[in-house]
Amino acid sequence: MASEQPIIVGINGCQGSGKSTVTDLLTLLLNEYHACPAMGMSIDDFYLTQQQRNQLAEQVHPLFATRGVPGTHNTELMHETLNRLKNSQLPVQIPKFNKAIDNPYPQAQWPLVEQPVKVILFEGWCVAAMPQADSELVEPVNKLEREEDPKAIWRGYANKKLAEEYQQLFSLIDRIVMLKAPGFHTVQAWRLQQEHKLRDRVTKEKGDSSAVMSDEQVERFIQHYQRVTQNCFNQLPEKADELFLMDEQRQIQQSVCR
Repeated sequence: MASEQPIIVGINGCQGSGKSTVTDLLTLLLNEYHACPAMGMSIDDFYLTQQQRNQLAEQVHPLFATRGVPGTHNTELMHETLNRLKNSQLPVQIPKFNKAIDNPYPQAQWPLVEQPVKVILFEGWCVAAMPQADSELVEPVNKLEREEDPKAIWRGYANKKLAEEYQQLFSLIDRIVMLKAPGFHTVQAWRLQQEHKLRDRVTKEKGDSSAVMSDEQVERFIQHYQRVTQNCFNQLPEKADELFLMDEQRQIQQSVCR
């Protein structure tokens, strides 16, 4: 009898929610303590190259130079990678993105999956996100949209991609886990904490933290993610198979399993 296909578990969580840590921990527990071959992968590793995003910025809207929103990922490669893993068409190379240089690592450095797995943990800030109605795109949600996307070209294109290519991709997910923050205000606080820790570390190691984002730069940066993140807060809790409600200290206060 043919072996069962592995299940794909989508793990959604806003920036700073701990989804990467949870994915790493679950992968370790499944492999080492439950004899269940598992692997984790991140949507962040499928970002388009800097050159490809710059082309989008020239052809569609300047905000697409910044990686993050739907439209800045290689969805075709994601779909192919998940399909190959699900159907045990091995070996499979798993892309890796180098955020330090804003480009993927050379393909020769991508991890190789050579043995079948039973669980694929697929994590990302917009994993399982759903599109909005066109009417919901009209009103800007923040200063970035109001001043840099007044005609809703950027958010409209991203929403169209989310409604089409990304929904086809997310249809491969068997179960959805959501780590839900109290609200978007928490995202900024968590992201600032991360950047302050990075600044302290870089200052200690190199004596110069000028390359680390300032608080003002962090505030602008996270506004790229605000619309989709808030829509996830609104829509995904009813769709998630496992919902974990967190407080501002990232402690789980309530869980709902369906």
